[in-house]
Amino acid sequence: MESTSQKPALVAAKTSPKARIIVYWIVTALFCLQMSFTAYYELLRLPEAAQAFARLGFAADYFRVELSWAKLIGVVLLLAPVPVRLKEWAYAGFAINLASALIAHLSVGDGPQAWGPSAATSVLWGLSYLFWRRLPATPASA
Repeated sequence: MESTSQKPALVAAKTSPKARIIVYWIVTALFCLQMSFTAYYELLRLPEAAQAFARLGFAADYFRVELSWAKLIGVVLLLAPVPVRLKEWAYAGFAINLASALIAHLSVGDGPQAWGPSAATSVLWGLSYLFWRRLPATPASA
């Protein structure tokens, strides 16, 4: 009997569709929780959130609120059974948001403690998107 530990690439290629679906939903749930928490934090209008946005160069308060609502709409689109095109737009919006957050933190000279959460959330985004693209096609998703 051949050991699976010797050929991990083959094992990953042979994962069942059910396992891919489970991993997709776990990663997507974690990603959506993270995005929901940041949206909630930004919507509370806490002085800390406003100061963090101002320090990054986003002085207008309306942008913070607009960004929060866009995140919440994106979370709903990722979790709901919607057409593929809408999910693609949600993933694209999150990619722009996360890339912008990383660029903003790096441009003001923040260290890993500030840009680390954005980087970690970007990894969750990437995994969610990767597994979503590898889900078995269903009539509802076409």
